[in-house]
Amino acid sequence: MTADHNPGYAEAGRSQVDAAAEAEPAGFRLADESESYALRVNGRQESVKAAWLGESLLYVLRERLGLPGSKNACDQGECGSCSVFLDGTLVVSCCVLAADAVDAEVVTVEGLEPGEGLSDVQRHFLDAGAVQCGFCTPGLIVAVHDLLDRVPDANELTVREAISGNLCRCTGYGRILQAVADVQQERAGTGP
Repeated sequence: MTADHNPGYAEAGRSQVDAAAEAEPAGFRLADESESYALRVNGRQESVKAAWLGESLLYVLRERLGLPGSKNACDQGECGSCSVFLDGTLVVSCCVLAADAVDAEVVTVEGLEPGEGLSDVQRHFLDAGAVQCGFCTPGLIVAVHDLLDRVPDANELTVREAISGNLCRCTGYGRILQAVADVQQERAGTGP
C-alpha cells in the first residue's frame, strides 16, 4: 500500500524517520549528508563538492566532473568499459569509491594524450575501425595503453588476455587486435 492510497502511511513513515534521527548516537551522520574533496584527474586538481562519500569514481568522473569518456555499462566491474588508471594501476572505476581516490592520480581516456590530440592507441583504433558503437572503446583503449606500456612487444595471446576483462559486442575483436598490432609496429618504427 502506498501513501496515495493511505495518507496515514506517509505520516507514519515521516514520524519513524524523525524518531530515528533524534535517536542517533553522537558522531553518527545521516547518509544524505555530503562532503567536499579534491581529486587529481588528468593532471588537474578537481573539486568535488557536496558529494556523498559512497559515490563511485565512475559516477564522480561522469556526473560531477563532466568526463563522459568512461562508460557505465555493468556497474559491477565485469565489462571494463569504465577502466581508468589510479596511480598508474588499471582499475574499473565503477568499483572504486571516489573518496578512496583522494591523494591519488586518476587518468581517464580523456587524459591519455596531453593537449587536444589523440594518443597512438586512440588513432589506430579509429583507423582500424575498432570503435563501432564506441561503448567499450574507452575502456579498451586504456587497457591497451596499460599493456603496451608494460609489455611493448606483447604477442597476440598476451593481448587477448590483457583485454579479456573488456567486453565488446560489435567488433568480434579482430579490428581491436589489428589496432593493437598497428600501434606496436608504429612504436617499434616498423609500420603504420
